[in-house]
Amino acid sequence: MSKKSLRRERFENVAARRTQKILELLEILGNCSNKSNYEYTDEDVRKMFSAIKDKLKNTEAAFGNAINRSEKNKFKF
Repeated sequence: MSKKSLRRERFENVAARRTQKILELLEILGNCSNKSNYEYTDEDVRKMFSAIKDKLKNTEAAFGNAINRSEKNKFKF
């Protein structure tokens, strides 16, 4: 196996596990929306999701920078 293939395999394994973990944690966070068990304000929710969106945007940008370097001047939908 070439070095690139090993790196690809490692990426797929690590990224899949980490993505699944994030999805599971978001589902668990959603349990906090039950007003029978928790008390929160709209401002609390706004702050919470603002922090999540900011981190997601920064992480996506890190991947976007790599994509932009490899796909300059290519048309794509």
